[in-house]
Amino acid sequence: MPGKDLKALFLHQLKDTYFAENAILKALPKMAEAASTEALRGAFGIHLQETREQVKRLDQIFRLLDEKTEGVTCKAIQGIIAEGEEVMSEFSGGEALDAGLIAAAQAVEHYEITRYGTLLAWARQLGLGEAEELLKETLVEEENTDEVLSELAEEAVNPAAA
Repeated sequence: MPGKDLKALFLHQLKDTYFAENAILKALPKMAEAASTEALRGAFGIHLQETREQVKRLDQIFRLLDEKTEGVTCKAIQGIIAEGEEVMSEFSGGEALDAGLIAAAQAVEHYEITRYGTLLAWARQLGLGEAEELLKETLVEEENTDEVLSELAEEAVNPAAA
């Protein structure tokens, strides 16, 4: 079946992830602005810069595949971002806002970790060594961001919210 092999699935997932990263680029500044602590604003700012680089890496992978850089609508990330916006609205001004923002951000991170982990495995299977290295770099960043958010939550934000 042409167009239904692992390479086609890899390309489809790449487009989905490209859409998701661009949606995240729009959401992160709003989350940073809503955060009440400088530490959380800073973490969101750092991840915004990383996300810009991650989009550039996805662009590189499209070029490596000789494919047009484009996204396909990712309903999952739209839902996760909508939940984060709901938390920002409902808990604005409250002690638990930053805890909710971290939870929303970690939902995004966990989604990205699953996507990049899958893309990495598929790139390896397909023998796409250059793509594999680019995906591995992004996966490590996503895992590190998740860890930073966990530490921030456990050490400062959650105790302050309680």
